[in-house]
Amino acid sequence: MSKDCLVFVGSLNREAPYFQGARGVGLGVYSFDEQTLEIRKLAETNDVDNPTFLSVTSDGSRIYANSEVFTWREGTVSAYGFDRASNRLSYLNKQPSLGSITAHNTITRDGTKLLVANYGIGEGGPDRAVAVYGFDRDGALSAPLASVSHKGTGPNAARQERSHAHSITETIAGGTAIVADLGIDRLVSYRIGRDGNLTKLAESALAPGAGPRHIALHPNGRFVFVMNELNSTVVSMALDDASGTLSVIDAKPAVPAEVRDSNHCADIQISPDGRFVYGSNRGHDSVVIMAIDQDTGALSLIGYVPCGGATPRNLAMTPSGGHLFSANQNADRISIFARDADSGMLTDTGRAIEIGTPMCVKIVT
Repeated sequence: MSKDCLVFVGSLNREAPYFQGARGVGLGVYSFDEQTLEIRKLAETNDVDNPTFLSVTSDGSRIYANSEVFTWREGTVSAYGFDRASNRLSYLNKQPSLGSITAHNTITRDGTKLLVANYGIGEGGPDRAVAVYGFDRDGALSAPLASVSHKGTGPNAARQERSHAHSITETIAGGTAIVADLGIDRLVSYRIGRDGNLTKLAESALAPGAGPRHIALHPNGRFVFVMNELNSTVVSMALDDASGTLSVIDAKPAVPAEVRDSNHCADIQISPDGRFVYGSNRGHDSVVIMAIDQDTGALSLIGYVPCGGATPRNLAMTPSGGHLFSANQNADRISIFARDADSGMLTDTGRAIEIGTPMCVKIVT
């Protein structure tokens, strides 16, 4: 296993009515030794508001943090540098997100752009579902290069009264972005232009009321796995990268039937070898483990593991695949699990990062 992982954590530091408290410090950086399980705090800063989602470059030198603040018609995206030698965070700049409740971002595979998804509440302001940014030589964000909006509704009147873009993910082949829109039960695919412009390729429908939130990509590039927040299912889909269309292969419940109505799924991760997916269940407070048929993409339930806290909002796996972290928002704790590569099962190590209201965790080596 690799040693000396860098762990980046975003935690809530401003109250919002739909979260249960804001006890966090903003942006923090830790080291994690996979052999000894030693955790050390390296740096933190409180000068970024509600960093509910982060993207980090593969070498850990740059961090892009979304600020999700309830009263703002536009969120922001902040760029930070991290110096591994001195363990120092440095602020680079920030840009408006062109939409409210800024929910997710991802760095493109070629390292030239940042793609940002805005969940959106109410109307007014720019109200864009997705915005695209470039980088300068030092990693600071450019002004927005392009943006798109989504329209539509779903059958869940309380949660699907409008479009709610919850995540944006670039395909394994690169050049195509898939937006999971919880409000309209669609995965919307875009071709990413060299200049940052987005050209819509396809809209792929999920079950009415599913509420797609996050997706994970199989290393083979053919399969996409969707965590549906509202109907608590994990869906396997086949991707046609040329057209951007996705078709359903399989769908499995993420929780036992008796707790489905009180559960809201959140994040989904895939093992480096593509054999297992892991999904977080808020309400059931568990991590569901499913095996993937490598030929067909079909799913089979392995089991559920308690998340080690409450409200597991986000999951992250070490690059080696040896450990999985669960950011347990309402337990003020990021639990650390050892992962068996053969069976896919998780074992709670008893080790954790104790931090108020953790929202997002990212790990690099």
